[in-house]
Amino acid sequence: MNGAPGGADTIDVLVVDDDFMVARVHRAFVDRVEPFRVVGVASTGEQAARAVDELHPDLVLLDLYLPDVFGLDVIPRLRTAGHDCDVMVISAARETDTVRGAVRHGVVDYLLKPFEFEDLRARLARYAVRRGRVLATVVHGQADVDRVLAGAAVPASAPATLPKGLSVETAALIERTLRTAQDTLSAAECATLAGISRVSARRYLEHFHSIGSAEVTLRYGAAGRPERRYRFHDHARPPRRPGDEART
Repeated sequence: MNGAPGGADTIDVLVVDDDFMVARVHRAFVDRVEPFRVVGVASTGEQAARAVDELHPDLVLLDLYLPDVFGLDVIPRLRTAGHDCDVMVISAARETDTVRGAVRHGVVDYLLKPFEFEDLRARLARYAVRRGRVLATVVHGQADVDRVLAGAAVPASAPATLPKGLSVETAALIERTLRTAQDTLSAAECATLAGISRVSARRYLEHFHSIGSAEVTLRYGAAGRPERRYRFHDHARPPRRPGDEART
């Protein structure tokens, strides 16, 4: 992840598409999702390679039907040049061999055109969680290795099967929101940060609490019911004592 001016946790993105109008839409979509920011746009494979050399993005959104080369052929060139940026394919290419080729080249995701903003946002959120987990992983044993190699599409602390009505993508989004919060979050605050409804946010937060992935504390106001506040459960952090939240 790169630093200034976007901050230490910013994920820099290069958009590669030969249609400048499509590239503009993709750029607008990405810039709506925290902590992503678009640092450049390229319309050919040659431009993409040069842009990666100059900008060092964390993630490349790669179209495959480029005017000079087939998009997947750009990836070996980037690796030969020593770039370790991740690549997410965004293309109308539906051929099985193309999808298999993308997998062999190690792409982190494959999104078919046309798509809606929510489709891309869910994949970016999942990628951000996976990237953060890989960067933070300390390998103590085989379980840690397996978690990294599995891609961690599901939040590490969540069961493989979520309760009915909960989605993997939104669970990943809520987990990332909790992990990156500087303090505890109420359901309303989490909903605002994640861009979902308060009711939906509460369902995911309570699910994480039920499986031990989130701590819950109560904040007492002058009157009425105490506010439930959530924090991602960090086993290295000493447990909070009753009343700590009320004194903050």
